Amino acid sequence: MPNKIKTIGVLTSGGDSPGMNAAVRSVVRKAIFEGIAVKGILRGYEGMIKGEVIDMNSRSVSNILGRGGTILKTARSKEFMTETGQEKAVRVIKDHEIDGLVIIGGNGSFQGAHILHDKWGVPNIGIPGTIDNDLGYTDYTVGSHTSVDTVLDAVDKIRDTVTSMERIYVVEVMGRKEPYIAVMAGLAGGAEEILYPGSEISIERIKKEIDSAEKSGKMSWIIIVSEGYGKAAEIAAQLEENTKYNVRGITLGHVQRGGKPNAPDRILASRMGAFAVSALMEGISDHMVAVRSMELKLVPYEKACFEREKDIEFHRQLYDLTKLLAT
Repeated sequence: MPNKIKTIGVLTSGGDSPGMNAAVRSVVRKAIFEGIAVKGILRGYEGMIKGEVIDMNSRSVSNILGRGGTILKTARSKEFMTETGQEKAVRVIKDHEIDGLVIIGGNGSFQGAHILHDKWGVPNIGIPGTIDNDLGYTDYTVGSHTSVDTVLDAVDKIRDTVTSMERIYVVEVMGRKEPYIAVMAGLAGGAEEILYPGSEISIERIKKEIDSAEKSGKMSWIIIVSEGYGKAAEIAAQLEENTKYNVRGITLGHVQRGGKPNAPDRILASRMGAFAVSALMEGISDHMVAVRSMELKLVPYEKACFEREKDIEFHRQLYDLTKLLAT
């Protein structure tokens, strides 16, 4: 039988992503609709340890649907990964009579959530909020759409200068392991080359392609590189070495995390927030909300975090199409 949930706690953890506020709003208002009280936990697991807990109502989440960042703040917590830190956190949860948690975050946040369920018996459901789209068994994560739009806007602006000055620009985007941002923005932005984790593209090969393109009249290039492949400045220096090319490296950095969430992220976050509350009401725990072919599903944390099944071939197909269209 479903567990009787009287109070839900909600927190955002790890790196922020556009749409986290939309998810918080959905969790709060769905819970209140169901007659469940809501506690907001500030600054993720770090705030949980320190007892930074506030009461929330429908007005607490007014006018936040389109705001970037997170009104609950976020942080990374080394202390939570210790048994002492976990004991403190669980004590705070019990003191505030919280029956279940909705945790909005990424891989590291869900590993902590799994510990809370498996070791301490704290029911919780996760909402994937990360711009990298690097969790398994979900097509998208909250914030991933907006981050690509942000990169695309920057690439479009850079393209004006690249074309005007006939230069080569190397644009570094986030993605330590996951090629999602680079590949999506590369295709949408008409990049001439994309360098991402797992690809085996050499600098010498790029130089040869640039030489060949120049002979046909092509005088400017944009190369997008995931941070997991290398640094823009270093790649630019290698491309410029022993050539006549004028190459510049640009790192977009944390601008990719900020800004208003776009419509797809607001919609996804709103759907996932309400779905997470319903899952807790049904007595489900230790799972992440996922979206597959527009349908919401529940995936165990261990699968989402450790059995990533992102389609490498899909990224390869997008890369090949980008190259074809850039010729």
